[in-house]
Amino acid sequence: MRKGQIRAIAICVFRKGDSILVAEGIDEVKGDYFYRPIGGGIEYGETSVQALKREVLEEIGAKISNVHHLGTFENTFTYNGDLGHEVVFVYDAEFVEKSFYNQPSFFGQEDNGASFKLLWKSIEEFSNGQLRLVPEELLNMLKSTT
Repeated sequence: MRKGQIRAIAICVFRKGDSILVAEGIDEVKGDYFYRPIGGGIEYGETSVQALKREVLEEIGAKISNVHHLGTFENTFTYNGDLGHEVVFVYDAEFVEKSFYNQPSFFGQEDNGASFKLLWKSIEEFSNGQLRLVPEELLNMLKSTT
């Protein structure tokens, strides 16, 4: 997150039945856990689809296909005490290598070397408030496209 800048990001919703693949995160200041689809920043001169494919390959070593744009929205939030502002391009896609769907959880790696856990979580767990999905607007988008 860059302070004082609006960041363009692309995220991908991978589906397995009624579940989606999400990365587990924590806001250290609030002590709150949250879950977010994988993806990341769009670099200058790169389209959102190119960024998405690059980020998924970099983070978990996976190639994707059948990329479909679900929507775009603006997201303002507080994370670790800092204000964040993003324009979020949301996509649906499939893994080329189907073995990702058979793993209940696995690890990915950020470009700074930090690892993160990915899990398949049911949309119902987010709908009933059991778990927190971010960006906040994403849950409404998923409900309208299911």
